[in-house]
Amino acid sequence: MTSQLFRPLTLDGLQLPNRIVIAPMCQYSAENGSATDWHLIHLGNLALSGAGLLIIEATAVEPEGRISPDDLGLWSDENEAALGRVLDAVRRHSDMPVGIQLGHAGRKASVHSPWNGSRQRPLDDRGWQTVAPSGLPINPNDRPPLPLDAAGLKRVREAFVATAKRAVRLGLQMIEIHCAHGYLLHQFLSPLANQRDDAYGGTLENRLRFPLEVYEAVRDAVSAHIPVGVRVSGTDWVDGGWEIEQTIAFAQALKARGVSFVHVSSGGVSPEQKIPLGPGYQVPLARAVKAATGLPTIAVGLITEYEHAEAIVAGGDADMVGLARGILYDPRWPWHAAAHLGASVKAPKQYLRSQPRQLKELFES
Repeated sequence: MTSQLFRPLTLDGLQLPNRIVIAPMCQYSAENGSATDWHLIHLGNLALSGAGLLIIEATAVEPEGRISPDDLGLWSDENEAALGRVLDAVRRHSDMPVGIQLGHAGRKASVHSPWNGSRQRPLDDRGWQTVAPSGLPINPNDRPPLPLDAAGLKRVREAFVATAKRAVRLGLQMIEIHCAHGYLLHQFLSPLANQRDDAYGGTLENRLRFPLEVYEAVRDAVSAHIPVGVRVSGTDWVDGGWEIEQTIAFAQALKARGVSFVHVSSGGVSPEQKIPLGPGYQVPLARAVKAATGLPTIAVGLITEYEHAEAIVAGGDADMVGLARGILYDPRWPWHAAAHLGASVKAPKQYLRSQPRQLKELFES
């Protein structure tokens, strides 16, 4: 039987050779937002993995939108040139489709990198004043963010558009807007972070308004041939927070506006979250969105076993499977999955001799 995980898929004209997606993973290794040699090594390695799509890490649309001072950005000519250098090198050796995730950290910005504790940085130690829907810090001892006023909302919308246009100039083939993990657009969605009393807060319709405005602005700014999708947190895992029924309403509103896909994750907006970690713990969220909307969906979250990934796609839970930490641990995961499932995968010609003798059909010519 043909593996469903290795069937091709087309998203708004973008052809993917299989259903394995390398999910965005922050590297905290940029310089003033610009990609470095680390990104060349990191993305180059992943681009040889045989996956169907590679999505570049959350990329800030303005300096204040970075999670840490070391985050990747795409707000300046210097950022664009640096990422262009990386992409040029990657493309010389791989034809894997490459997309990018655009984001703004909001109140979760201005922190140390994870290996330095992820605490909020002081203003005199490479820190900055954060912004958010409301003046609520994520941690009680953090500096309160400044609520975005009309001018701030306009600035952020325009920053997403300008960054999307830079991504198109770089030849990136897909754009994902980050509305998950407690970052700015998720903060507007969740009643735990959004306590505004204007047109952008209160009711579900109002809380959807700004994320939808950003999506529409980006969608209008790029070619219809470039898929534009959204990453969502299916639930906050906190009583009284954002939950799957609201996620479905958001996805339906996005579908009405032509969204190309939804990438379903969860959590991130509150330290009070209680996440039931386990293999595929977020798959039911992707299944619910797909069942209610029919949209192409990406499922992600502790998916490490080949048969599990196959079952997710074959069973209709999601159209694609996202790998993050798992593919950092095993950058040849798609090769091994293809071998296990009796499929074939693309490999660089320099590696063709590594094909095991008993798997003569593993590598595509």
